[in-house]
Amino acid sequence: MSIDFYSAVKKRRSCYTIDQEVPVSDKKILEVVQFAVKHTPSAFNSQSARVVVLLKQHHHQLWDITERTLRKLVPEESFAATQEKMNSFRSGYGTILFFEDWNVITDLQKQFALYKDNFPVWAQQSNGMLQYVIWTALEIEGLGASLQHYNPLIDEEVKQTWSLPNSWKLIAQMPFGKPTAPAGDKEFQPLEQRIKVFS
Repeated sequence: MSIDFYSAVKKRRSCYTIDQEVPVSDKKILEVVQFAVKHTPSAFNSQSARVVVLLKQHHHQLWDITERTLRKLVPEESFAATQEKMNSFRSGYGTILFFEDWNVITDLQKQFALYKDNFPVWAQQSNGMLQYVIWTALEIEGLGASLQHYNPLIDEEVKQTWSLPNSWKLIAQMPFGKPTAPAGDKEFQPLEQRIKVFS
């Protein structure tokens, strides 16, 4: 599948109805992630973003962990909606986990004390760009995804389960799969209210 950049940006939407019958190989999914991690910009070229790709049973395990964690926090009588969400994420093919390596950030804070307070902000901005690049690239490959934030509730068990370094801070989770329903309509505010041009 090949579509132009504008079309890919326009088509990329939050997709919550996904299944495991993906139209591309694991190799292609990894290629998308590797390309994005390599080429997404970061402040001071810090390259502090870290990504974990969970496929098949590892993907299911993540949402099992998340469900167990939420069961301790959400009242049983209110859990049906949460269960439905967990099932929708679990029904996909995989999940991409986004992290920032805090060792890289703290090292930069020591080297460039004048910008100390900015480095965590810049890291978040760069990670957001990485999420968007991967999300849009998955759209080009015919995959649907959404962005979730169950951190910090699941952080420690995730690190333990997949033996990840303590310095990796979980930022977001992106379940993906083949879309099984179109995204709903989206309303847009007038661009005149959002953009100012001085020429």
